[in-house]
Amino acid sequence: MKKESVPLRIYRFYLEGFKEMTLGKTLWTIILIKLFIMFFVLKLFFFPNFLGKFESKHEKQDYVSNELIHRAITP
Repeated sequence: MKKESVPLRIYRFYLEGFKEMTLGKTLWTIILIKLFIMFFVLKLFFFPNFLGKFESKHEKQDYVSNELIHRAITP
């Protein structure tokens, strides 16, 4: 009998574990929905694209450097 490789055994371990889950599938669904809300929906509201209004890389660099200098000077 040939012994399976370690990555294959790990893969099968998790595959069988997820197949046998009942409550776990619901919990994983809730976790994935929460991650979606955190990374996609909240990003739209709290992290606007300030650099999208600049066309060239040089303009973006100037804007960032000026903001860093201005924020370091003013308390």
